[in-house]
Amino acid sequence: MADGTVLPKGEDLRRAVLWISEQGKAERGWSYALIEEASRRFNLSPKDEEFLIHFLREQKSGNDG
Repeated sequence: MADGTVLPKGEDLRRAVLWISEQGKAERGWSYALIEEASRRFNLSPKDEEFLIHFLREQKSGNDG
C-alpha cells in the first residue's frame, strides 16, 4: 500500500491477491476491474498486474476441472 510504510518485497502483491480473493467471493469471481482496482490500491507495477491476471486465470482453470 502506498501509505508510507516500508513493506518487504512482494508484500503489496500478496495483499492484493488476498484482497482480490475476498472481493471475488462477494462478487462470485474475479474480474479485470478488480485487478485494476487492486493495482491502484496496492500501487502495483504493470508487471505485478500482469502476474495477477495470469495467476487468477490459472486458479480459475484449476477450479473448473
